Amino acid sequence: MAQHNVLDAEWLVQQVATNLKRYCSERKLGDAAIVGIHTGGAWIAARLHKLLDIKAPLGTLDINFYRDDFSRKGLHPVVQPSNLPFDVEGRHILLVDDVLHTGRTIRAAMNELFDYGRPASIHLVVLVERNGRELPIQSDICGHRLVLAPEQHIKLGGPEPLTLEIQAS
Repeated sequence: MAQHNVLDAEWLVQQVATNLKRYCSERKLGDAAIVGIHTGGAWIAARLHKLLDIKAPLGTLDINFYRDDFSRKGLHPVVQPSNLPFDVEGRHILLVDDVLHTGRTIRAAMNELFDYGRPASIHLVVLVERNGRELPIQSDICGHRLVLAPEQHIKLGGPEPLTLEIQAS
């Protein structure tokens, strides 16, 4: 029987926005662009873009073909085009995803970003960071950190409203 716990995703987005505003101010990242990873990261990025009144257009990445576990998982994803309506070269990038788990999605996203140019910096923003890292990747801004059992996972629903649920099978 599945067990469910719910986190307040909308409240977490507000917390991330507050912390990200301070983070960008302290590091003088006024010209930063927000890039969300499809699908959940794009939803969160859209919220942050609006809340922080970022001037650069919102960017999105679909990293399915960049994943190193693409063939192992037998994935047949519906690939959506990436959309980076700004020059990546020399720009500070705020890379947004919903959940940081193994680090493989973020590695794939960085590989794709570098195909568009060499950013000045990449700062990782996630709604939730959980245990189970396989690569040495960590967030710069995180809404909530969780320790979950291996059989548990986090599911973000949305885009309206955003919901965040911990599920175990």
